[in-house]
Amino acid sequence: MPGIIIKPRARIFHGHDWVYSSEIKKTFGNPKPGDVISLKDFKDRSLGSAIYNPKSQIVARRFSRRKQDLNEDFFHSRINRAINSRKANQSFDTSLSRLVWSESDGLPGLIVDNYKGNLIIQTLTLGMDKRINLICSALVSLLNPGSVTARNDSAIRVAEGLKLETQSLLGTPPSEIQIKHSGIPFSVNLLEGQKTGLYLDQLDNYLLVGKLAKNKNVLDCFTNQGGFALSCLLNGASKVTGVDISDSAVETAKKNSKILENKNSYWINENVFDFLKNHESRGDKYDMIILDPPSFTKNKTTLAGATRGYKEIHLRALKMLGPGGIISTFSCSHHISSKMFLDIIRDASNDAKKSLRVIEQYSQRSDHPIALNIPESSYLKGYSLEVISSW
Repeated sequence: MPGIIIKPRARIFHGHDWVYSSEIKKTFGNPKPGDVISLKDFKDRSLGSAIYNPKSQIVARRFSRRKQDLNEDFFHSRINRAINSRKANQSFDTSLSRLVWSESDGLPGLIVDNYKGNLIIQTLTLGMDKRINLICSALVSLLNPGSVTARNDSAIRVAEGLKLETQSLLGTPPSEIQIKHSGIPFSVNLLEGQKTGLYLDQLDNYLLVGKLAKNKNVLDCFTNQGGFALSCLLNGASKVTGVDISDSAVETAKKNSKILENKNSYWINENVFDFLKNHESRGDKYDMIILDPPSFTKNKTTLAGATRGYKEIHLRALKMLGPGGIISTFSCSHHISSKMFLDIIRDASNDAKKSLRVIEQYSQRSDHPIALNIPESSYLKGYSLEVISSW
């Protein structure tokens, strides 16, 4: 098997599964892009097997600590293990969940989401993309799905030298699926919706945040389909206002809200930064404000700008909350650590002259498991904080 020899002090010696180009001492055996390669240390000792792509900044991604090939038996076994681990977890419905999540399931770059028997997959690495038919075959054998669709429209593929595309691998998914999760209605477009159709990682958090909203006037920023806002309505909010820059998201949120008995909802198609600036300067007040923006940074080079963006929305939101008010806030960028996120909120609260206390802490749903050796797999963090005093 061709492979690479890795330099001393590379991150793989500390447990990580990625090898960057700067960490390679030597390549042997003439590996081709997408091949399975052998990893070796500088004393010629085996470190396992990896998928190889010299066009990517991450040249090798380890998927096994022994000699292993990516054949049909491997995919059947590894995907079956991932599915069974979700089935053993009684806290969520596997018919609406992420079944495979990349390195956290030993399948770097492969994502499989289940929407009531319709599977959406993403192959975000060259090694997985070249074996998409083997993956589909394993999924059909294990799950007998109604449809399998590859939503390979993520910009992450560009870094692997892959084109953006969507293709049907089995059957035809319905153009739209109506789903209720714990009473919250969603209209899921599997071909064009956010992520693979829905923010599955936030489903539990919609419920938890909603429980804080009874009798409150709630502002839900970056509302998307209105998951948080609708949960607040179900839990007795007196009024909710959802704001999003996407007109299609706002129209979907409106449609979802009509299903509920509580109709006290208002949906605004506007840039959230502009909305917060205008309404804060006007002196508007809310009892609860929810901030769930898309990732403000995809890499470290844009971290400073992202930090300023996070601080601005928190500062303006906090100025519209009085004592007893609640801010529920999230970051989905792994480049923003929990400590950094809390530091941003603390700085904003100081400038807003508000004292806060943490009342709830949130993470990604357990169908998006965190791999201890891959810090990047822990990306979603959130807090609900109460204003305890204003200066």
